[in-house]
Amino acid sequence: MPDHSSRVPVSILDLAAITEGATPADTFRNSLDLARHAEQWGYQRYWLAEHHNMASIASSATAVLIGHIAGGTSTIRVGSGGIMLPNHAPLVVAEQFGTLASLYPGRIDLGLGRAPGTDPTTARALRRDTLGAGTDFPDQVQELQQYLSAENRVNKVRAVPGEGLDIPIWLLGSSTYSAQLAGMLGLPFAFASHFAPTHLQAALHLYRSSFQPSEHLQKPYAAACVNVILADTDEQAQQLATSFHQFALNIIRGTSRPLQAPVPSMDGLWNEMEEEAVQHMMAYSFIGSPATVQKQLQYFLGATQVDELLAVAHIYDHAARLRSYELLAEISKW
Repeated sequence: MPDHSSRVPVSILDLAAITEGATPADTFRNSLDLARHAEQWGYQRYWLAEHHNMASIASSATAVLIGHIAGGTSTIRVGSGGIMLPNHAPLVVAEQFGTLASLYPGRIDLGLGRAPGTDPTTARALRRDTLGAGTDFPDQVQELQQYLSAENRVNKVRAVPGEGLDIPIWLLGSSTYSAQLAGMLGLPFAFASHFAPTHLQAALHLYRSSFQPSEHLQKPYAAACVNVILADTDEQAQQLATSFHQFALNIIRGTSRPLQAPVPSMDGLWNEMEEEAVQHMMAYSFIGSPATVQKQLQYFLGATQVDELLAVAHIYDHAARLRSYELLAEISKW
């Protein structure tokens, strides 16, 4: 495969994991520390994702947390990966991100998803119209685009701040639906292959084949989110990854608990079917030493030809997570 990595920027998707024995306040301090290091190491952007009712994830008030990270850094782009648009009125999102873009001009991204980012009961508690189940997502996206456009100044309902600001909108997805919509609207697209690997290639193909140039983007721009855990040796990385495997196992089982400490082995913690399910769901996971992961990523980039990588690292120890992203920066050849 060609060495596509030499021209592919790498970014961070931070799920703001709450580790066992810690608090959300600890998570937020660690996220800001990671973002500051990422800025120094040359990462392209730092995204946070909206989730609700999960004991392991603290980024429920995503726009607030984006402001915290942007306020504590100076150059790195900060944004959402993503805001789950069906949970919100488009006007509210336009105002929130208009505020962020006014505070931190030229640095805010708005990634949008059409899933609720939670369970059905919590979705109802968020006052989401569950009858639509995301089917009105295209209309919501276009309503949001209208509020952010300079042309909206003549309308009765206006987003102030927000109107006329340069806030890049991305569509996010784990299937082909948002891929096609992003192509039709001429927007950048990011695929959630870190937990939904099955349709990655189909989504990328559909996005590129359906792409229509727009005022926002002249040619397709696709990113893929993957799990990356690096350490100085393969053995150390595999040990760190047991926290990630426990996290995935809890998803498979439908349980929610903070990110757990690494264990010597997953033997006895999962059965054969659970292990297979975890390995399938987390197929795009690159775990090992710099030499090992660099080869894996080069193959992935050659096979997908994505324009950008978003890396997630479910690592229990903050220092080890910093080290993982530092090593990733070193092998990414900016």
